[in-house]
Amino acid sequence: MHDVARIAGVSIKTVSNVINDYPHVRPGTRDRVNQAIEQLDYRPNLSARGLRSGRTGVIGLAVPSLRENYFAELADSVIRAAEKRGLGVMVEQTGGQRDAELRAVSTSRPRFLDGLLFSPVSLGQADTEALTVDAPLVLLGERIFGGPTDHVTMHNMSAARAAVEHLLEIGRRRIALIGADPENRNETNSATLRLNGYVSALEAAGIEIDRSLVRPTRMSEWNRAGGAAATHVMIREGVEFDAVFALNDTLGLGVLRALREEGRSVPDDVAVIGFDNIDESKYSVPSMSTVDTGRDEIAAIAVDRLVERIQEKGERRPPETFKPAFRLVARESTGFESTDREERPTASPG
Repeated sequence: MHDVARIAGVSIKTVSNVINDYPHVRPGTRDRVNQAIEQLDYRPNLSARGLRSGRTGVIGLAVPSLRENYFAELADSVIRAAEKRGLGVMVEQTGGQRDAELRAVSTSRPRFLDGLLFSPVSLGQADTEALTVDAPLVLLGERIFGGPTDHVTMHNMSAARAAVEHLLEIGRRRIALIGADPENRNETNSATLRLNGYVSALEAAGIEIDRSLVRPTRMSEWNRAGGAAATHVMIREGVEFDAVFALNDTLGLGVLRALREEGRSVPDDVAVIGFDNIDESKYSVPSMSTVDTGRDEIAAIAVDRLVERIQEKGERRPPETFKPAFRLVARESTGFESTDREERPTASPG
């Protein structure tokens, strides 16, 4: 900064004002400082600035895995929302491992982050004490309710019910579910909530639950391979079905592949619907119907809430929970050419 000030012929304070975009700097002075910055390839020391201001301008995002489409697209949405607030984002993968998730909460912020957006999959309701931290923290996802932090989640149960109702509306009655978690019966687990939505829709239609249609897939295998494997097994066991509800789109893409390999036509023989509306679902062949849970809105709300918590002074407000609306997106895999359906009500628990 001393070198920039010397070349521009101004004080260090003026250089600081330009760097921090202070409005009351004459245009000619600002131009000279910016030219000197460019000439020297000067980059402000964020660590030093953070020590003085208490902030670094960087927030964290901890997700299970960027190989999973949903979390990769969520990270993209968070980064774009943060850029609008002048913030950078450091993304961390936890691998969905309990120890890594606990480390993300306990060690990331004290060193160089202003706050953390955190999407856990291994922590549960019993771990709410681990979320009681001094640093600003906003929880993403559906694992822990009623905790000490703001929570931005989705309508898992009611959105899943809407997906199954869509299959019922087009005349399907033997509806398989792929993605039930055989290892985790936690009532706040996303697989459990979506399974509950599936059961609710069938019961309301007077259809008895057939457990042979509920196919287990560990959440660590909520991917194409997991969806394909579950579909192959179901067919080879001789289970009759005319529709599949995949608990996320990536599972659904695997289902589409397996059905093709088994000689089943989609949607004539089997209709398929997923969950999350990842970009790839629009471009699969056939394009896959899905539920859009409001990923961009989730990201924007989460960033806004985190910024408010970072800026909060004095007594902290009680934590709040936010659930953006969802919409059903009907595509070729359920017999529709259009890419959007009217948004469904989202007032029911989910």
